[in-house]
Amino acid sequence: MKKVVIGMSGGVDSSVAAILLKKQGYEVIGLYMRNWDSFANGEYNDAPVGKTGICPQEEDYNDAEKVCEKLGIPLHRKDFVKEYYDYVFKYFLDELEKGRTPNPDIMCNKYIKFDMFVKEAEKLGADYIATGHYARIKDGKLLRAVDDNKDQTYFLSQVSKEQLKNVLFPIGDIVKPEVRKIAEEYDLVTAKKKDSTGICFIGERNLTKFLENYLPNTPGDIVNIDTNEVVGKHIGLMYYTIGQRRGLDIGGFKDRMFVVGKNLKDNILYICIGSNNDYLISDSCIVDELNYLGDKKITKCTAKFRYRQPDQDVEIKWLSDTEIEVIYPQGVKSVTPGQACVLYDGEECLGGGIIKEVRKNGEKLWYL
Repeated sequence: MKKVVIGMSGGVDSSVAAILLKKQGYEVIGLYMRNWDSFANGEYNDAPVGKTGICPQEEDYNDAEKVCEKLGIPLHRKDFVKEYYDYVFKYFLDELEKGRTPNPDIMCNKYIKFDMFVKEAEKLGADYIATGHYARIKDGKLLRAVDDNKDQTYFLSQVSKEQLKNVLFPIGDIVKPEVRKIAEEYDLVTAKKKDSTGICFIGERNLTKFLENYLPNTPGDIVNIDTNEVVGKHIGLMYYTIGQRRGLDIGGFKDRMFVVGKNLKDNILYICIGSNNDYLISDSCIVDELNYLGDKKITKCTAKFRYRQPDQDVEIKWLSDTEIEVIYPQGVKSVTPGQACVLYDGEECLGGGIIKEVRKNGEKLWYL
């Protein structure tokens, strides 16, 4: 009997993934990862408390324990607090200081879930590892999940081919309502549990209060990029991302306002008026740190520049094995430095990289 070590998060997805693995005849072992410690990491401002009065991570562990007990599988626990801080959270802070918009979930998959976790699973004798991600692997290729609304291949785009070997995604072939239904049939404590949101393993927070523990808060001017008029004050450039329209706290305009750029040197946040403002549009970007999963280099495919964005038709110009220019002549709104550009060929995820530079008409956009 083959042994599978599954990452048990205390959520419904990993719970049902464990059920499906048992049904398939595997010997299943649960492994819970503890990746954040609010006080050990110096977070004294707005540290979270769960519904039962304890840390949300401890609530998640308790739920994972109850699920494993009901399913009759052992549950191990491993702390990766230092590793998460060193490889994921420091990256998150460094990118924010550069004025970019990082995606820590992607780096968590690369460095923690499919690296540190795998090494721990091997100590437990794993033939395979499994997670509750909505994705599929077929013939060594990473494919989108059947449930397009929940597909998580975007967040797996930095996981290498080598890391994806011997990985199982049990719920990739079913839709979320079916996952909930299975959990209810087994009367699991996680059946109606709300999906986790917020920063990976850190959770839902008041971002302003949370980041005050780690980065200086430097208010400055908000400037209308069309008129160069100061229209308000920002609370710190790190709290804003390109394309953002909520939380600007500016009155007096009939049309919607959008964040369109940042000037780190002068601490200016640029906004534009109107959802079709030309300043929001770019037509190419430079992507580095490319993790390419395809069998051969392609020149045409589709791409996502953020998770919930529809696929965009793009052309690829290869600058090196790890750097490409992604060209989209039709124009795309709010392409953001620091975010991931993820490539697709139909249902196959070809991997992705980090947006380094955004361009229009061959020139780098000065306000980005």
